[in-house]
Amino acid sequence: MRFRHSRRSPLTTLTRFLGVILVIWTTLDVLYVRSAIVRESSRAPRKANNEKIFIASIHWTDELILRTHWISAVVDLAKTLGPERVFVSIEESGSLDDTKGALGYLEYELGQAGIRRSILLDSTERVDLVDREPGDVGWTTMPFDKTVPASPSTYATIPKGKAVPRRIPYLAGLRNSVLKPLLQMYQNGERFDKILFLNDVIFSTEDVLELLSTRDGDYAAACALDFKKAPMMYDTFALRDSEGYEPIMDNWPYFRSRESRDAVTHGLPVPVTSCWNGMLLMDPAPFYDEVDPLRFRGISDSLADFHLEGSECCMIHTDNRLSQTKGVWVNTNVRVAYKPPAYEAVNPSTHSDWPSSFRVALGLWQNRLLRWTTSGSSIRTMVSKRMAAWRKKYPDEQESGGACLIDETQILIFNGWAHV
Repeated sequence: MRFRHSRRSPLTTLTRFLGVILVIWTTLDVLYVRSAIVRESSRAPRKANNEKIFIASIHWTDELILRTHWISAVVDLAKTLGPERVFVSIEESGSLDDTKGALGYLEYELGQAGIRRSILLDSTERVDLVDREPGDVGWTTMPFDKTVPASPSTYATIPKGKAVPRRIPYLAGLRNSVLKPLLQMYQNGERFDKILFLNDVIFSTEDVLELLSTRDGDYAAACALDFKKAPMMYDTFALRDSEGYEPIMDNWPYFRSRESRDAVTHGLPVPVTSCWNGMLLMDPAPFYDEVDPLRFRGISDSLADFHLEGSECCMIHTDNRLSQTKGVWVNTNVRVAYKPPAYEAVNPSTHSDWPSSFRVALGLWQNRLLRWTTSGSSIRTMVSKRMAAWRKKYPDEQESGGACLIDETQILIFNGWAHV
């Protein structure tokens, strides 16, 4: 009987060797990242200090999350901070549900707790905003016919050439309006240490205290991470990494730039160009400036006509002089969400268990492959070309928020907004 001795080809041997190296590399990566995350997540729980916090929030058609989570969270936060150290400012307009009723209940609860507040419920309906006569700013012209909801049960076509209201200037106006009590109190001699901007997210008092402690409070702005369907991060419209790129992926570790990515993998505050992410703290000093006060804004209508748009929540950072000196940061230990399952998924009982070892390994390799095979320059080139054409046509106009711009137009419609 003859026995055949199988011979492995050099290619097979090399493949197996590389496979072993890959497994060892990945295992060491995961162990290093997980140990860093556990270390940073295991610090002592934060406690409220003596900072005065101005809470600002705008609302539209979000009654359910208000009644089930948000109202109780805001009341608990305000009580923890203390009546003398907090002010709650809210503005609502044109909701399609009973958001007004929910906010009326919040006002009662805050009043019972002795919390100062300003809750404005605007009777203006969204359809009134859409159908009104065009103003001088905040409008664009439809480049083509588009069918959109006209009511809960009907559709209508917006014809090419019709003037329509832009979404971002409208939102910027609301965000500036909700800050009016802050500025009025400043004129009367009262100053706050931080502004807390809150979306309609699920959060806890501990989340806010952790965010406040980012870099020991030394920041122009500090943001949470926000999620709608875990594990995918939600707000990529306003988020830019330290080099001004959009997130390369919506899963951990998110970023293209090495500086931002390394901070994520070390569990440290992440330097970014801009962020919002559902919950944001800002140093209010630039808003108090009497010579050149910081305000929310959209890009000009003339630039928007080149099919570009930028979030007011991004440009507030590119306009902010403190962004260059104190920095804008994402605290990945603070994770808020728009739905209960997402909040529970990204905030396990043992906080340091997120992200899991599997998600770390998968995310590291997805990120590497995307960086090796893609470039962020294509979007930048497109934006640069359109901005160059705009500057040629409007040489007297300027725009400093180029990193925030994307290939998009957003307009207001009856039940929200639409892409054009």
